[in-house]
Amino acid sequence: MKLQEVNKSIRQHSIENIINKRDRKKDKKPLSAYATSWSGEDRLYDSVGFTIFIVLPTSGCEWATKSGGCTMCSYIADSPLMDISSSQLIEIFDQQWNKQLERNDIDSYDNVAVKLFASGSFLNTNEVPLKTQEYIFNKFNEYDNIKEVIVESKPEYINRDLLINLASLIPDKIFEIGIGLETSNEETRLNKINKGITNKSFEKSVDTINSITEYDVRAKAYLLVKPILLSEKEAIQEAVESAKYAQSVGVKRLSYCPATVHGGTLMDYLWKHGSYNPPWIWTTIEILKQVRNTVDIPVIMDTAGFGTRRGPYNCKKCNAKLKNLIIDSNLKQEITPELEEFTCECKTRWQADLEFGDMLNSTSNPKT
Repeated sequence: MKLQEVNKSIRQHSIENIINKRDRKKDKKPLSAYATSWSGEDRLYDSVGFTIFIVLPTSGCEWATKSGGCTMCSYIADSPLMDISSSQLIEIFDQQWNKQLERNDIDSYDNVAVKLFASGSFLNTNEVPLKTQEYIFNKFNEYDNIKEVIVESKPEYINRDLLINLASLIPDKIFEIGIGLETSNEETRLNKINKGITNKSFEKSVDTINSITEYDVRAKAYLLVKPILLSEKEAIQEAVESAKYAQSVGVKRLSYCPATVHGGTLMDYLWKHGSYNPPWIWTTIEILKQVRNTVDIPVIMDTAGFGTRRGPYNCKKCNAKLKNLIIDSNLKQEITPELEEFTCECKTRWQADLEFGDMLNSTSNPKT
C-alpha cells in the first residue's frame, strides 16, 4: 500500500473518531471555542515589533478532507468540520480581535503585524469566504501602525486578481502569503509529506505574487524540519538546501517549522511504533547557523513544542535555555555569541546520531 493510501486511511479514521466523539457529547463546543488568539514581541521585516496571532475556525483544510492531507498536520483535529457562514466567521473574528485590543494597547506600538491562521488556506474562498476576507482586511486598514498582514495558502488558491483586490484594501501595508513549501526536495514533499505541491506550482505561485507591483505583496516559505522517513543528517541537508532554493525562486522570508507529533497523523503512527522522533534542538541550531551564512532574507525558527515529549528535544538541562536563545536569535536575526558557544553533554549523542544515523538507516533518535 502506497504511503498516500496509508495516510488517507489514517486521516479518515481520525476524522471519524473526531466526529463520533463530538456527537457523543451532550454539550457540543460552540464554534467560537475553535478560535484562539495571542500576541507578543516578534520579528517583523525591518524591526522587532508586536504581533497579534489569530486562528479562525473553518470547515477544514480541503486538501486534508479530500486527499488525506499532510503526514504531520493536525488541522483537521483543530477544525469543527462543518459548514461555517461568512457572518459566523466575521463574528468570531471580531471576538478574537476585540479580545486582543482589550489585552493590549496596540496604539502604543509603532510596528504591529497580524498573522491569520485558518486551519487550511485563507485564500480558499470555500474555507474563508471572500466577504470575510474583505471584512478582515478593511478592519486592519483602520490601524496605521499595522505594518504587515500575513496569511497562509496552498498555491492553487493564489490568484492574481484576488491578491490585488485584498492588497488594495491595505494599500500601505505589507501583504505576505505564506506557502507550505516544506522542502525543495520533490520526492520528500510528495511522497513523505504528501503535500500535493510540485516545485513548478510553487514557483508559479511565487511568480504570481512577485508580479504585483502596485502593492507590497510578498511570498514567504514555510519549511518543515525533519519530515518522516528522513535521518537527522538528511533533515539538516534538506532544510539548508530548501532555504537556498526558496530564496532563488523569489521568496522574501523563511519560517522553519520543526516537526511536532500531532495525534491522528501518519507521523503520530510512526512515532508510537518507534519509527520516528522529532528533530533534536541541536539540529535546529545547526540549520540556523548554516542558513544565516547562505541566505540574505529574514529567517525564523519556530520554537513551538520545544522541550515537550512530542516536540524537538535535547535534554532537561538545556531544552528551555536553548529555546530562549533561539527566540533571541529570531529577534536579532543573527547567531548570538551565547547561542554559538552554548554546549551541553547531550550534544555528543546528537553528533553520534548525525554520524551513524544514515549507516543504521534510522529516523528515530537515541534520546533519553
